[in-house]
Amino acid sequence: MRKFLVVLDDSRECLNAMRFAAMRATRSGGGVAILSIIPPDEFNHWIGVGEIMRAEARERIEVHFEVFAKWMRDKQNINPELIIREGEPLAEIMAQINEDPEIGILVLGAGTDNKGPGPLVTHLSRQSGSLPIPITIVPGDLSKERLEAIT
Repeated sequence: MRKFLVVLDDSRECLNAMRFAAMRATRSGGGVAILSIIPPDEFNHWIGVGEIMRAEARERIEVHFEVFAKWMRDKQNINPELIIREGEPLAEIMAQINEDPEIGILVLGAGTDNKGPGPLVTHLSRQSGSLPIPITIVPGDLSKERLEAIT
């Protein structure tokens, strides 16, 4: 089964990327893998404090994931998979793509502010010619109705 890989973070544009991935998976008979990455610099503390912070980060991710997963299950009949990795975001995205041969498309949400589309979109779009899978970049300000029409 082909999976759409979408990155879960705290950005506003993440919502549209999630919606797009779920709707495309439903219409194409695919699945959704949701990747959340914990940056390594969050745990540069004493070992005990770092472990507590790591556990709290995982708990926040799981709660955030469950909001999207419930919508995907209830509205799109998709049961998404949660993947949590620790490390540098770009390296972890590429590692996940390389480790899971079912991932067929990377879905990213583009930021709408004047700073540009975001670091992941900027970096990965520059490398798109050498990536092993296509990237779909979803504008962060598309309406839900427009997303439904596109997918």
